[in-house]
This record gives sequence, C-alpha cells and structure tokens, in this order.
Amino acid sequence: AGRIETSVNERLVAELNTMQVDGVTVQFATESQHRAALIVRGDDLSPSVRETDPQTTGVRPREPDPLTPEAGHTSAILRDILDQVRNKIGADSPANFVLMRGYAGLPTLPGFPDLYRLRAACIASYPMYKGLARVAAMEIIETGDTLEGQFDALERVWDDFDFFFFHVKPTDSLAEDGDFDGKAAYIGQVDVRLPRVAALAPDVLVVTGDHSTPATLRLHSWHPVPCLLHGNHVAPDNARTFGERACAAGSLGVFPAQSILTLMLAHGGRLMKFGA
Repeated sequence: AGRIETSVNERLVAELNTMQVDGVTVQFATESQHRAALIVRGDDLSPSVRETDPQTTGVRPREPDPLTPEAGHTSAILRDILDQVRNKIGADSPANFVLMRGYAGLPTLPGFPDLYRLRAACIASYPMYKGLARVAAMEIIETGDTLEGQFDALERVWDDFDFFFFHVKPTDSLAEDGDFDGKAAYIGQVDVRLPRVAALAPDVLVVTGDHSTPATLRLHSWHPVPCLLHGNHVAPDNARTFGERACAAGSLGVFPAQSILTLMLAHGGRLMKFGA
C-alpha cells in the first residue's frame, strides 16, 4: 500500500474497531501513515506467535502460527481478527489488510529520571518514538509535524529539562523508499539547524542513529552508525567530517551503542566516578 495518508489509516481503523472477538477486547489505534497499533486485552495472552509480515512485497502474509504450546489461544484470536479484517476492509484500496509484527506486552521498565537522575524530554514528530519515550518516563513535548517545529520546541523548553531525546524520522523513511537524494537533502535540513542547538550551550551534544538504513538496500542494516560527541570535555581527534568512514577511524572507534549514555553522562559531568 505504500505510505498511505494518515487520514486513510484513521478511516480504516475506525472500521476495524467495530469488530468483536470472543474473550478479549480489541482496539486498533492509528500511529501514522501506514502504521497502526493493535491492542488486545484479555487473559492467557502470549507474544510467542509468528509475525505475519513477510517483510517482502509481492508475497502473501504468513499465518500467525503459535511458536509455543502456550500461544495457541493467542494464535486463534489473531486468526479471528485477521478473518474480520478481510471482511471489513478486504475490498478497500490502496490498503486492504493488516500485517502483524512486534508482538509484546507493555514492558515494566525503570524510568529514565530514576535511573539517571535527569529530567528527560522527548522531541519527536513520529508517534512510535513518543510511545517509546513515554514507556521510559520521558515527558513528551508537542512539536507538530515539522522539523522546524521540533527545533522550536527544543528552544522553548530548554531550561525545563536536563536531557533531550531529539529524534528525526524522515531520513529513515526516505532511505527505506530508496530515495538517496531525498535522504541527503533532509540531513542537510537538520545540518543547517544544528547551530541553533549549539547556541543553547549544551554540556554535551551527541549526534548518531539507532541503526543504519542504506538507500541502496531500502531496509535497516547491520552497519555501524556514525557517532559524534561535542562538549567542553571532549578530547578532539583527527576526524574532520561526520560520516561512517571518518567516525570509524576516530578516537571512539566502533563501540556498542549501550555505551553512549555512559559517555554522555561522563562528558556532561554527571558521574561521580567513571569506571572502577
């Protein structure tokens, strides 16, 4: 179906939310464009079910088969849901079905403020990242749907928080569409606005990504992502450009992403001691 308009998503979700499934409550919620969340509430539910999304165009969806004996009940519920999806929107265009992936319950996680003693804010336009930030007990800042709105929001609430999770989505979406020039152009739009962040004088600024999405592959990949740290306590190296090759040869080298927050805390003067 491609990246359908969110208004189309909302119309389809409204139709799907009229379904009834015995023993559980079912709710679809629009996320953005082609994405929606399915919430199933009931007893004895299990995430151990095969995802139906084949991750390839032109291939029929897979069946939500149980991966463990305990998941048979959940598998039957999902089959019922998908049968009703066919009946309700199967004749629609351009989107006429639901692909399921990422089954999970709501995780129980310690909050970001409790873990790191930092007042944390999320500045993102795409709903998924707002949801992830909310699970981590970050405060969601309204930005609208534009990059300019995100930078405006950052400046507006700068003095109210200690940590900002600032997420940019279109670079990933454009790369998944194979639009190299569009991705490069959007990175440029971010680039010209970075002086606005520097003008706020952060103790430490990190620029990186959660994964690589090469436009040539049109999907997430295994390649290391560049990572830049900027701050008063950062030891400079010989890197003069920001990209995969330059960063791999920089003083940080290639390291696990789990180390980024520790490095941020250290460079920001937020640790009593680093290491042993």
